[in-house]
Amino acid sequence: MKAGRITIGGGAPISVQSMTKTDTRDAGATVAEVVALAAAGAEIVRLAVPDMEAARALAEIKRHAPVPLVADIHFDHRLALVALEAGIDKLRINPGNIGGADRVRLLARECKAHGVPIRIGVNGGSLEKRLLAKYGGPTPEAMVESGLEQARLLEDEGFADIVLSLKASDVPTTVAAYRAAAAATDYPLHLGITEAGGRLSGTVRSSVGIGMLLAEGVGDTLRVSLTAPGIEEVAVGYEILGSLDLRRHGVRIISCPTCGRTHGDLFGLAAEVEGLLAGLDLPVSVAVMGCEVNGPGEARMADVGLALGEGTVMLFRGGEPVARVPLEEAARRLVELARRASESRGKP
Repeated sequence: MKAGRITIGGGAPISVQSMTKTDTRDAGATVAEVVALAAAGAEIVRLAVPDMEAARALAEIKRHAPVPLVADIHFDHRLALVALEAGIDKLRINPGNIGGADRVRLLARECKAHGVPIRIGVNGGSLEKRLLAKYGGPTPEAMVESGLEQARLLEDEGFADIVLSLKASDVPTTVAAYRAAAAATDYPLHLGITEAGGRLSGTVRSSVGIGMLLAEGVGDTLRVSLTAPGIEEVAVGYEILGSLDLRRHGVRIISCPTCGRTHGDLFGLAAEVEGLLAGLDLPVSVAVMGCEVNGPGEARMADVGLALGEGTVMLFRGGEPVARVPLEEAARRLVELARRASESRGKP
């Protein structure tokens, strides 16, 4: 199944998504954010469509968007119809508030005519009242039933380009729901922990929940939800994938936590190295270590690295020392070494 040029499911690489935080009615600001998210590595970007003014802005945004766009629709199915005419690449609807079965069937017919997939976005906080009554709350079973019921409505109209998500704000409920959905259907699954929190709590909860599922082979695309800029969501998404060796994006940085053997300001040096490497998509791993006692050995699996010493910094490659340089040159020289390591693999 495709959202624009991005394939979801069917063994395709797990795609990383984000969502704009600008007012969609402001087309210029939204385009700028979409471009920034794409530059950070986002492969699909979702936009909130709260009213008709926002829906009408989609055509202008779509003209300038470098990645596929998803229209996020709640309450008013007519907004989805306008989004389809604007050339949107994918719809996200919430079964808890989109309206009756007739509206869902209408969207199925229109999406089929436009060749646009639908994500059924079940949210634990907005489940149908009858399901809440049936299960006594937003349980994993209630979430799965909600999603599969909507899928059947779409299937009744001969529509099968469906992605399913089942997000709650707590990890155990979300993980249980996705596990049950994976056992019950072959539709691609969009992973995420909704309302996960800020930079620290949101990163941890998303990494635990999404990581557990990915490690079990569950999931085809993901979005990390943070109360933080979208580019940080994208970065965390790739870190999750990279930690499981599922995908690699940018330079992988390894650094030690420091201890009493550390010589100098490793925190500052690590920040300088990260700043110089930011935005570089080199297929290498770079280590920043605090001492020469353990540095090269513990970071032997890194392609290149540095270790602080008494007054100088050791550069190493493949665990073997290659040079000693002054502290003020260390970050720049390490980046040069990383570039050469990349070029030796035949990469630009």
